Amino acid sequence: MTARALEQNGISTVVIGSAWDILKSCGTPRVLYNDLPLGNPVGKPFDRSMQSTTLRSALQLLTEASQAPTYQVSPFQWAEDPEWKQQFMEIKPEMHATLRKMGDENRLERKTNKAQGLFR
Repeated sequence: MTARALEQNGISTVVIGSAWDILKSCGTPRVLYNDLPLGNPVGKPFDRSMQSTTLRSALQLLTEASQAPTYQVSPFQWAEDPEWKQQFMEIKPEMHATLRKMGDENRLERKTNKAQGLFR
């Protein structure tokens, strides 16, 4: 919706996103769709090549798309097997104790840092 409002005021936009159904239903003017997990729209963490290629593709779409809406699908995949969608961020019962311990350690570290005046 923000992209549509900007477009109505003469500012061209492109949205890089992973929620295909939402992007299409909102009437987003220009979309570079990446079939990646939410929160990773430009690519895998630390994969600078994928991320920079995605950004270049988005800028190219922004400058070359002659009409809106324009939808472009990125060639990138999170994994070759589409089963990743069923398993991504899955928390199995045997992981509960480990994740709880990690969360407790993180909260303690943040509390310690805050007491020392250190913030993110």
